[in-house]
Amino acid sequence: MITLPQELKTLLEDKNAVKILGTVDGDGIPHVVFKDSITLLEDGTLAYAEELDSSQANKNMVRGIWFDKLVSITVGKADKSYQVKARPVKCAIVGPLFSQFLARAKEQRGADADVQSVWIVAPVHCRNQSREVRLEEERKKDPYYNVHLDRLKATG
Repeated sequence: MITLPQELKTLLEDKNAVKILGTVDGDGIPHVVFKDSITLLEDGTLAYAEELDSSQANKNMVRGIWFDKLVSITVGKADKSYQVKARPVKCAIVGPLFSQFLARAKEQRGADADVQSVWIVAPVHCRNQSREVRLEEERKKDPYYNVHLDRLKATG
């Protein structure tokens, strides 16, 4: 498990940040969903609430934990964006963490809100996907690869 950068930790705490979970089914078909409940836990893992046991995301998470498959979490706001690749490690259906996520769901969406499970994933890779950061990284790696040929002729 890796330690996440402070800028990402701050984004994860931001209620206005977009939080997206990407999983893959048994045929390799991607499934991408918004999960506003994605939260950084004290031990450095990430957790989110799953509302439906029958959802495609939940099915893919079960497959991920059984077959040691990674998931992708993207968190972003304005010009900041991070991608975290993570390994599913636990699914909580009772206990203090589950109760915390259930209480938060009821607070946000009303007394009828429900949570079926809380998935916990361990980050194994993190990449700053912010436009300016990625452009700079790619330009340093290969200054001619990501430049349109017309621009090279005009400057060269």
